[in-house]
Amino acid sequence: MNNPKYKWIGTRPDRPDGADKVTGRARFAADFNLAGQLIGKVLRSPHAHARIKSIDASKALALPGVKAVVTSKDFPEQADLTVPAGEMQVNLRDVTRNIMAREKVLYEGHAVAAVAATTEAIAKQALSLIKVDYQILPHVIDVAEAMKPGAPVLHDHLMTEGAKPPATKPSNIAKRIEFAKGDTKAGFAKAEIIIERSFTTQAVHQGYIEPHATLASASEDGQVQIWSTTQGHFQVRGFCARLLNMETSQIRVTPSEIGGGFGGKTVVYLEPLAVRLSQKSGKPVKMTMSREDVFRASGPAPGGNVHVKIGAMKDGRIVAGECTVEMQAGAFPGSPVGPACMCSFACYDIDNVFIVGFDVVSNRPKVAAYRAPGAPISSFAVESTIDMLCQQLNMDPIDLRLKNAATKGTKTAYGVTFGVIGMVETLQAAKDSPHYKTPVKPGFARGVAAGFWFNVGADSSAAAHVGEDGTVTVISGNPDIGGSRASLALMAAEELGVDYDKVRPVIADTASIGFNFVTGGSRVTFATGLAVVNSVRDLIRDLKSRAAKTWGVDPEGVIW
Repeated sequence: MNNPKYKWIGTRPDRPDGADKVTGRARFAADFNLAGQLIGKVLRSPHAHARIKSIDASKALALPGVKAVVTSKDFPEQADLTVPAGEMQVNLRDVTRNIMAREKVLYEGHAVAAVAATTEAIAKQALSLIKVDYQILPHVIDVAEAMKPGAPVLHDHLMTEGAKPPATKPSNIAKRIEFAKGDTKAGFAKAEIIIERSFTTQAVHQGYIEPHATLASASEDGQVQIWSTTQGHFQVRGFCARLLNMETSQIRVTPSEIGGGFGGKTVVYLEPLAVRLSQKSGKPVKMTMSREDVFRASGPAPGGNVHVKIGAMKDGRIVAGECTVEMQAGAFPGSPVGPACMCSFACYDIDNVFIVGFDVVSNRPKVAAYRAPGAPISSFAVESTIDMLCQQLNMDPIDLRLKNAATKGTKTAYGVTFGVIGMVETLQAAKDSPHYKTPVKPGFARGVAAGFWFNVGADSSAAAHVGEDGTVTVISGNPDIGGSRASLALMAAEELGVDYDKVRPVIADTASIGFNFVTGGSRVTFATGLAVVNSVRDLIRDLKSRAAKTWGVDPEGVIW
């Protein structure tokens, strides 16, 4: 239903990208081609954990049609520096080792070398000619097993950050974090009922329909163009610049339409390889992952172990909560264990809370974001335990949650004091709904759960201009995953007072608009939308000023 305050906000017009997508005209990354392009392929490790003793690519290079081969030697060492990567954090030292194994391979599917050849068949043949001498090492893929003192250690330099007491030797536990509020010992001593449960979840791949694909073209003057399927082309530019020791001004990235990402396309895999192969061969290089490559070598969401303990009074008031999260990071540190811990009890106003999390590496592909990374895992455990509490108390699951719901002024265990949070309103709306009031049929069940996630602001840029025909172009820099072009066009139309079909939203490349953070973290409609609104308001001020000059009046006297 339309809000009477607005003409366009709240309506459901056709999406600007809709016609191209339903007719097959939309261009995804694998649809981009350049004259004379080569095909790039990656050689991947058959072992989960092995030391690389040597790589001999001489026979591959001698194969007719092969124009370039790259190994880790073609990528400079990176500093031990942690930087944002979409909704998660990554270490540049690890990123360069993930795109191309250096001292060791750390998971089955880890990239070891890459080739560029005139045809796909020749590229595949070249891979078979590359000889890698491996020293196979013991491996570990289970979180609990990886945490044990005698487990095979992936990284000799990895000391547990935040360990209590401080770590004195390497282990697979990259980090320990904790959040506390009140005194859980006192809370549990007061509790009339205590429930304690453990949960295990498995790694789940994002499963986007479109595999990773990229096309890179390096010119003689050092400039590079990249076409890529990504949730953040400025992120692609930044990572490629760092990993290849280039200036960002030398790299121009154009995003394709994206066939799903869900957080899994906020990092780089093929792009640095394609650029280096293009630089070495002097030709454009196109690389596309097979579905097998996607599952073997790109980031799934993590699995993990969660232990929850909740203490409550017989009237349903929760007086203490503890949560321990052991989360799968994959081969390199950086699981979303922080958000998992922060979100675990965030829906509730509990006086005594203690949360501890462990970031654990093992011989699996490095994890990537996936729809509120980390939060579903801890929420699953906490909400399941709360449901068990409801059953023991014979209490309606919404009523118990309402009794403990976070509200404006609630202070979280991780330190934030909430403003308007909407938890009570959401629960009450669910309770008042006809669905919830309908009796459950025999053999069926009804589930209730609450969840919390953050809204990331980050950086967004936008621009707007009016064409000669009176139409408006709105330029932004965030790949459109869920309809953001339509959202931005609606905002622009509302501000300008023009019809929606007079606004054309454009997603620009990295050389055509200012920096934008990735499409992720539930941020684009909010943050980039605000940038569009501000750019349109600037446009209105400029138009009023021009009209004032034409009419010879004060700009403040011009009414839009």
